[in-house]
Amino acid sequence: MTVTPMMAQYLDLKADYADALLFYRMGDFYEMFFDDAVAAAQALDIALTKRGKHDGADIPMCGVPVHSAEGYLLTLIRKGFRVAVCEQMESPAEAKKRGSKSVVKRDVVRLVTPGTLTEEALLESRRDNLLAAVAGIAKNMALAWLDLASGRFCVRLLSTVDELEAQLERLRPAELLLEETVELPFETRDSLRKRPPWKFDAKLCRSQLCEQFETQDLVGFGIQDHKAAIIASGVLLDYVQETQRSALPHLRSIQLEQAEEFLYLDAISRRNLEIESSLGGEREPTLVGIMDTTVTAMGGRLLRRWIGNPVRN
Repeated sequence: MTVTPMMAQYLDLKADYADALLFYRMGDFYEMFFDDAVAAAQALDIALTKRGKHDGADIPMCGVPVHSAEGYLLTLIRKGFRVAVCEQMESPAEAKKRGSKSVVKRDVVRLVTPGTLTEEALLESRRDNLLAAVAGIAKNMALAWLDLASGRFCVRLLSTVDELEAQLERLRPAELLLEETVELPFETRDSLRKRPPWKFDAKLCRSQLCEQFETQDLVGFGIQDHKAAIIASGVLLDYVQETQRSALPHLRSIQLEQAEEFLYLDAISRRNLEIESSLGGEREPTLVGIMDTTVTAMGGRLLRRWIGNPVRN
């Protein structure tokens, strides 16, 4: 059966984002088709309809209004989906100038994932939304993390797997990048995202970081001689560039967190102290819940960082 020009465009775009739901802009709605529609309709509890046929079968379809898309987007992200947002790059009138049957040009402008949310309405106001990346699961490891909304970019050197587990328990990243050939030797509540091994090339990562920071080397950031830190940071930056599909002018530096400057708490101690969540998983009562009398969201986030990573005397 002949595929319509619009559906051909959809399938071409979808092929590049096979592991994400494609929000395909059609006027005032983001539409989804085929398996995306089935999965989204179930996750969002919305009607599943159909539009035309493909290979003799009905094409499943569902959609959400553009003006209220944020709420649906948040639900999908919290349920573990990634969403590729595809916008119309021209008006229908502009498309018709190329011919009466011309399809409106569309392109994916952003890939939304748990660790790359920036919209205030989608974020917890008093908790950092972090994207993290790990390089190496041995004696020489590094963990990099980024709050994309604020641009706060940090990296920490680690010497044991226990230290890695403790820092992940502290930071609780919304999304964790890991080489696809590596398995963590402990359970984690983080949303894991496997990346291909070639992304973990030190030379490539160094080049990406220098280009982003507009420097010739990384001496000024304290990571010039730390291969694992460069790789973890570069992998994280590469993922952000891939998902945001735009310039990131607010990412101008990276901070090397010195482990000896802070009190070390292992993962078990952090959980048993009920710093941010109780042993039953609730947010209250906890140490942070009792101590947080801040009047702004920014103050609340800063307090959580101080309590979660206390400075040595």
